[in-house]
Amino acid sequence: MRKPTRRTFGKSVAAAPVAAAMLPAISSAQASTTPARLSFPQGFKWGCATAAYQIEGAADEDGRGPSIWDNFSHTLGKTFQGDTGDVADDSYHLYKEDVRLLKNLDAKVYRMSISWSRVLPDGTGKPNGKGLDYYKRVVDELRNNDIEPYVTLFHWDLPASLPHGWQSRTTAKAFGDYAAFIARELSDRVHNFFTTNEFVCFTDLSYKVGQFAPGLRLDAAQVNQVRHHGVLAHGLGVQAIRANAKPGTRVGLAENATVFAPVIEEKQHVEAALKATRQGNAPFLTAVLEGKYLESYLEREGANAPKVEAGDMKIIGSPLDFVGLNVYTPEYVRAEDSPAGYSVLPRQSSFPHMPSPWLFVGPEVIYWAVRNVSTLWKPQEIYITENGCSADDVVRADGCINDTDRLMYLRNHLMHLQRAASEGYPVKGYFLWSLLDNYEWADGYSKRFGIHYVDFKTQKRTPKLTAEWYKATIAANSVA
Repeated sequence: MRKPTRRTFGKSVAAAPVAAAMLPAISSAQASTTPARLSFPQGFKWGCATAAYQIEGAADEDGRGPSIWDNFSHTLGKTFQGDTGDVADDSYHLYKEDVRLLKNLDAKVYRMSISWSRVLPDGTGKPNGKGLDYYKRVVDELRNNDIEPYVTLFHWDLPASLPHGWQSRTTAKAFGDYAAFIARELSDRVHNFFTTNEFVCFTDLSYKVGQFAPGLRLDAAQVNQVRHHGVLAHGLGVQAIRANAKPGTRVGLAENATVFAPVIEEKQHVEAALKATRQGNAPFLTAVLEGKYLESYLEREGANAPKVEAGDMKIIGSPLDFVGLNVYTPEYVRAEDSPAGYSVLPRQSSFPHMPSPWLFVGPEVIYWAVRNVSTLWKPQEIYITENGCSADDVVRADGCINDTDRLMYLRNHLMHLQRAASEGYPVKGYFLWSLLDNYEWADGYSKRFGIHYVDFKTQKRTPKLTAEWYKATIAANSVA
């Protein structure tokens, strides 16, 4: 007898007379029932996110000063094929077109960042009026199209003129002065500010790993001090905004906290995930939301622990109006009979990921990001300030870009975010990363995260399939 294949086995099953009898009966009422939509709360805010250096271009126009990313990207061997943000998406000149893309989605919010060196070319001192006027024009264009701007003050493009960068405490103070200036100048138009974006990226990846600008590899004590200056800058920024902005202005931060998901949703593993979240984010989000460094963190670092001056932790722990979470990929934990009470599980080589090798796919991550932060620190509001993925986008002959893998990634994440919202966690909005394909830092233009395809030679923008899907999701206020 010939060994059956999957095909011949399927044919034999389909032909079997008993097969139909084995199927459960479906009533007419069941057949006509429309499945419940995975809806979000009324007033949920849908939008997209970008960052200045990744989209603006115009690197040496209208008085902008150089940033550390200008210097880094122009250094041989630091970025993919030597790619720079000199032109990027040319949004400096094409911002009205980009606002139209948002309007076409019916997005109600937009997270953008300000290039510090465009408004303060030396990081401190005399402001650049042309740079400030550019951001006023962008914000006004958004408002004229009924889109609320959420502005990030620092998304990694540190002015190159600031001596020693984040190694210096004076940079944290300079950030506070910059935040005060922006609050005075823009809070008539901008009512929601994020101070900083992703501590670990502009500290560890920049001063420990050397993957990001300025590309240094410092010792543990120096890295911990850089981390401290980063969270101190955030706190000084919060205080500066509160002191200088118009009444009603709100402030938070955007943080890519390490998200620890329980490997099995059972009590002991859920509790392990909470322990891991608090410990695993000790230098950054935990310090900000608790106003202190955990003793376990200081003991673990020993002589390398950061030097903290009187009053620093109170500044760092300045109360926030909301917490922004940039969510991409999970770490899985399980309860363990050990002093820590948990262990982080390694990923096997077969674990699925997107084209970016770090972007492992685990859509429940977005639920646990919200739930863990809510349970531990009870913020007033949470926003998903980034969520998205790279994909190998291909433009077909008819001009369509059918990025079904990105659609799969986003849809599944939103299903889990809807669970968090339906369970009453205070998630108020979602900023998809990203509106456009853009300059992806050290990866240059090799990785595409946008829901609009950008031809970097012509700057033509083309909606991808995910743009169509996201528009339908926004319209329905539910997962499409």
